[in-house]
Amino acid sequence: MIVGIIPARFASTRLMGKPLADIGGKPMIQHTYESAITSRLIDKTVLAVDDEKILKVANSFGAQAFMTPSDLPSGSDRIAYVAEKLDAEIIVNIQGDEPFIPGKMIDQAIEPLLFDEQVEVSTLVKKIAKVDELKSHSVCKVVFDYNNFAMYFSRSAIPFVRDAKTNLNKINIADIYKHIGLYVYRKKALLKFTSLKPTDLEKIEKLEQLRMLENGMRIKVVVTEYESLSVDTQKDLEIARKYYKKITGKKSK
Repeated sequence: MIVGIIPARFASTRLMGKPLADIGGKPMIQHTYESAITSRLIDKTVLAVDDEKILKVANSFGAQAFMTPSDLPSGSDRIAYVAEKLDAEIIVNIQGDEPFIPGKMIDQAIEPLLFDEQVEVSTLVKKIAKVDELKSHSVCKVVFDYNNFAMYFSRSAIPFVRDAKTNLNKINIADIYKHIGLYVYRKKALLKFTSLKPTDLEKIEKLEQLRMLENGMRIKVVVTEYESLSVDTQKDLEIARKYYKKITGKKSK
C-alpha cells in the first residue's frame, strides 16, 4: 500500500497557525489534502497534526488525522511517527504548505520506487529559470549524477559556474536545479532515516536530507516540469491567495 502523509504543525515560526490560514474560504491544509488525493498512485492520504485545532478542522472536511507529539523536531519525524502505525510499504511525505501541488507531480516522485526495488528514497527537482531563485538561500539547490542520484544539496548555488560573468549567465550556461521538498520512502528507509542523529553538514546547511547522504543513503532524483507554490511567510500566503483567485475567480477572505 502507498500512503501519503501530510504533516501539519501549528506553531510555525514564520507564519503562526499556517495550516489553518484561509485561502479562498478554505484552510490551507484542506487545499493540500484535496490536491494530494488527486494522485492516481496513492492508496490513502492522512494528516499528521500536532494541535487539536488542526485535528478538528481536518475532521470537518473528512480527512483522517493522527495526533503527534508537539515536541517532535521535524515534519519527517511526524511522518515517521504516523507511518509506524500504518500497514504501508511506501510512504509519501507531502508538505502541508503546498496547497496546489498537482497529483501528477506526486506520482512522478512515486514511480522510481515502483520500477526499481533498489530505490529506497526519491524526491523531485526542477530546473531553475529565474535569477531570484538562484540567489535565494531559501531555495535549496541540488546536483545529481548520471543515474539521477543526488550528490549534494545546498542553499548555495551549485554547481559553481566558473565561466559565468553574471547570475543570468549561470542559468543560461548550466542546468541548475532547485529541490522540491516532496519525498517518497520505503517505510524501512524512513524509519532508518529518522532514527539517525543529525549530521555535521545537515547542521551547517540546515537541510535534513544531507543526513541521508552523509550516512550512505541514496536519494533518487526525478526532474519535473511542474511548479510548486510553497507557503512559508505572509508574503507567500498573499501570493497563494492571488493564485487561487486567478484560477477560480473566487475572492479570498
